[in-house]
Amino acid sequence: MASRSQFSLLGERRFAPLFWTQFLGAANDNLFKFAFTLLATYRSAEWGGVDPATAGFVIGAIFIAPFVLLSATAGQVADKVEKGALIRFVKNLEIVVMAVAAAGFAGRMPALLYLSVFLMGVHSTLFGPVKYAYLPQHLEDGELTGGNGLVEMGTFVAILLGTMAAGFLVRSGEGGATAVAIACLAVAALGRIAAGFVPRSPAPEPDLAINWNPFTETWANLRVAARDRTVLHSLLGISWLWFVGSIFLTSFTPFAKDVLGGDENVVTVLLAVFSAGIGLGALACERLSGRKVEIGLVPFGSIGITVFAVDLWLASRGMAPEGVRGAAAFASDGASLRVMADLFLLALFAGFYSVPLYALIQSRAEPAHRARVIAANNILNAVFMIAASLMATALLRAGLTLPQLFLVVGLMNAAVAAYIYGLVPEFLMRFLCWLLVHSAYRLGKKGMENIPEKGPAVVVCNHVSFVDALVILAASPRPIRFVMDHRIFAIPVLSFVFRTAKAIPIAPAKEDPALLERAYDEVAAALAQGDLVGIFPEGAITQDGEIQRFRTGISRILDRSPVPVVPMALKGLYGSFFSRHGGIAMTRPFRRGVFSRIALEVAPAMAPASATPEALQAKVAALRGGRR
Repeated sequence: MASRSQFSLLGERRFAPLFWTQFLGAANDNLFKFAFTLLATYRSAEWGGVDPATAGFVIGAIFIAPFVLLSATAGQVADKVEKGALIRFVKNLEIVVMAVAAAGFAGRMPALLYLSVFLMGVHSTLFGPVKYAYLPQHLEDGELTGGNGLVEMGTFVAILLGTMAAGFLVRSGEGGATAVAIACLAVAALGRIAAGFVPRSPAPEPDLAINWNPFTETWANLRVAARDRTVLHSLLGISWLWFVGSIFLTSFTPFAKDVLGGDENVVTVLLAVFSAGIGLGALACERLSGRKVEIGLVPFGSIGITVFAVDLWLASRGMAPEGVRGAAAFASDGASLRVMADLFLLALFAGFYSVPLYALIQSRAEPAHRARVIAANNILNAVFMIAASLMATALLRAGLTLPQLFLVVGLMNAAVAAYIYGLVPEFLMRFLCWLLVHSAYRLGKKGMENIPEKGPAVVVCNHVSFVDALVILAASPRPIRFVMDHRIFAIPVLSFVFRTAKAIPIAPAKEDPALLERAYDEVAAALAQGDLVGIFPEGAITQDGEIQRFRTGISRILDRSPVPVVPMALKGLYGSFFSRHGGIAMTRPFRRGVFSRIALEVAPAMAPASATPEALQAKVAALRGGRR
């Protein structure tokens, strides 16, 4: 099931109703909020009591206030109550809120609209924990990344459509506000219809006694999350993205008006570009991750966010358009194209960043506390967003321009990226291996399910080229600590990759007996920790493409650490630039290799007692067949 396309989930009741419920709710949120923001910013004279310069930040702050006040309670309710019924209750609430908003639009009453913003925040606060706790109940582990990617993509497509609809309706004339009110009620009704098809999802803890104190409950949920440091770091990572994202999203309207000289249509264009970027990034996560939870995407995404935030500052700092221009004039300007490219790519990398973190939390959090952990995350998100709003307001009042604010955020994110890299360097390197290998080869994989999901094992493979370890790392669903010749380990550039991936250098006894013993000690320690260890039992890269005699090092490893052994075979790398085909490797750049087909085939694990060097050599040779 996990091998199917993520889009197949859209045809299944276990996923589709929730997807469309979330989609319509996100569309309605943004239709309402963006319409109100546009009216307050561009038609402030018609809406007494609204400051056009700060309206976007005020609306954002009011919307997230319920996340701080009610998330702890919402998480408990989601763990206690059957989720289908709770989702339908939340959508009923949305209809009531939109009725209040309709009265506010019809009567030009900002107070009612601000109240509706708060109530829609309540709606989102209640729905968030249910949504993210629902997915791991109905999706398999291999579907979580794809499912979260679809939800993330759907959310931002919905944001785009809601934003576009708001812009269109606000510009429709005198009756624009009334049209927005009718549209919001209609979308809320459609969301309720979709919610009616959400299947039952039994409560994981129906006897839970609800703690109504949001402060003590939030602290308790964070303590639960902190039992697994990876989950806690993931929560903080998501909250940081909300910090960054909230600054960019709330800045779009004044950025478009005051820096780019654009009208309401330009705001819509910026949001459309941003939404398209994060939606495509979220969708791409399933393929980039190999349908697994791939944490290597997180530091990669963070680096991209920094690069394009800084370039957005460079692209927009010198812009000084004359007068107000529409979307067509804006898009025809070469400088504007760079701004849009920066926003798109920043959002694309944000998609790479966010989806694996949500999938990781869902897969690693304790099932009975999953909704409450998500609720605690929502509170952290809200705190980070409030901090972002306060920081942005303070910096702008201190004299910074919006492009300079983007630079500050980009530099702050650089520090966060460095921290994330320090936490999971091996995951980033493994993902970069995936990018490098798939940029140079067409890699076929067979039997990858034979690599154990958990626990220690030794992986053995034939040794064809200097990049064998990189190819295997790119294909493996888990990190592998490779034992490799100290001379390969020391090759420039590759050395950095191998060190980061925690490879173990080894040398023959006649060259460096101390290094040899240290290598065996490190292997034993790694296996004791439950890691995968990879070795090339031939001891050297093949000179003629044939598999050489497997040495006895594997027996010494298994005598000390009797763990399963997973045989695998590389095919098609002999003759590449990195192999010793026809002489010394890496001397003739036009050897076969670029975009050529290679393959990795994995056999079921062998018991340590039967994994002799001779048996392993025979198994690897059979896997490889005649293809060198």
